[in-house]
Amino acid sequence: MAPETTPLPAARPIARSADATGVDESRAPLLEVRNLRKHFPIKGGFLQRTVGLVKAVDDVSFKVFDGEILSLVGESGCGKTTTARCVIRAIDPTSGEVLFRRADGDVVDVAKLRDKQLRPIWRDMQMIFQDPFGSLNPRKNLLDIIGEPMFVQGVRSRQKRMDRVAELLNLVGLRPEYMHRYPHAFSGGQRQRIVIARALTLEPRLVIADEAVSALDVSVQAQILNLLLDLQRRLELSYLFVAHDLSIVKHISHRVAVMYVGKVVELARTDALFTRPKHPYTSALLAAVPVPDPDQRAALQGLPGEVANPAAPPPGCYFHPRCPFAVEVCKHEPPPLREVEPDHFVACHRAEELTLDGIGELESALRPRPDVPGATPEAPPPAPPDVPTPPSREVPS
Repeated sequence: MAPETTPLPAARPIARSADATGVDESRAPLLEVRNLRKHFPIKGGFLQRTVGLVKAVDDVSFKVFDGEILSLVGESGCGKTTTARCVIRAIDPTSGEVLFRRADGDVVDVAKLRDKQLRPIWRDMQMIFQDPFGSLNPRKNLLDIIGEPMFVQGVRSRQKRMDRVAELLNLVGLRPEYMHRYPHAFSGGQRQRIVIARALTLEPRLVIADEAVSALDVSVQAQILNLLLDLQRRLELSYLFVAHDLSIVKHISHRVAVMYVGKVVELARTDALFTRPKHPYTSALLAAVPVPDPDQRAALQGLPGEVANPAAPPPGCYFHPRCPFAVEVCKHEPPPLREVEPDHFVACHRAEELTLDGIGELESALRPRPDVPGATPEAPPPAPPDVPTPPSREVPS
């Protein structure tokens, strides 16, 4: 039998305002990203001079509040992961501000810090990588992998590291005696639990999860999502969640930011974005979500054209060559990200006049988070195989 899980101290309740997300927005944001840009140079010629730029992230702004899960969604190559890596300074941004509020209340610009100044920041900000096996050193056992952040931060006592690793393994549902095993001895879901344990070693306040469940099968996805939600409640964590699976995003998020070719085109609370999208690209993404109803097998209609080239984006709105609602102004003037409804921001010239389709028909299968007021009290129908189990119905390991 697995040993009993070491109980953690009771988490202090998160102060919540009366807004629909259940997130306290009365305080200063934990993380605020302003006008973030990351351009990669294109080299060419015999002298390898810069002949162009790939605008992977182009003027991105958003906020993450205490106790909130903000999801970044979009097609592959839209800049989600690059944005996340710039936030944690795994790569250096070209310009912009990444303002992080530390535990003592001081706000620091992570984008401007030197390498030595980042070490104390990384105590409060950690990342869960997409590929669990690729992010684990195959030559180290779990004690060295999970305990390494403590060693880097100055904890030299091996016994203290062993005690902390045992506590973390218990926390993520693994046996403490596994700390002497190597990554190849574990399944994909267990490796992802190890990556989560490593991210929690230094007790961070913000966790950036980059496609944390995309490499796992559906049953294991549900277990990892339940674990992440449970850890958020117990440890008062905030998540910046990068994903492309909209069913998962709806399952866990308070707010959602939709990205297209390096820009945020829509940012809103989860229910509002899924039921009343304001940007044609968001509506097209939602239309591509399969409906778990055999009587509604509507043919999927893809968008015309190709995704814009970030090295040579079109003038005006980047989405206008594919947009069925584009007008002349869309071809010449880039739309700013503006608030069209309370807490609903969109970058579209015609946002107020368009009425776009959401996915209200999925409400019975993809229910709102239980902490959001207004959730339907009826019991949901059994979840289809491609939809993660809601957090109120834990999936046994």
